[in-house]
Amino acid sequence: MAKKYNVNITFNAKTDLEHIFFYIAEDSINNAKKFIHELEEKIYSLDTMPERFALISENIFFGTNYRQIILKKYRIIYKISGNSVFIMRVVHGANLLEL
Repeated sequence: MAKKYNVNITFNAKTDLEHIFFYIAEDSINNAKKFIHELEEKIYSLDTMPERFALISENIFFGTNYRQIILKKYRIIYKISGNSVFIMRVVHGANLLEL
């Protein structure tokens, strides 16, 4: 059986999700709900095999071992620590990553 991880969403990532929701909701609340649901599905899929996604290129600058999931134009940035996964940020791919 695959090892299970606890998935934790940081305050910054929760704030990112709220901003994404409200941005999309300006055009369509249904699309906003649907997209946030897709993001959350990807996030909570990290409870098994979170190592399956690529390391981010910014690790060189930050001295980190963060990974990412890409969904459409957004990046879910996370780190693995012991039996936990921490969602650090959810950012548009065109934006510079700020941690």
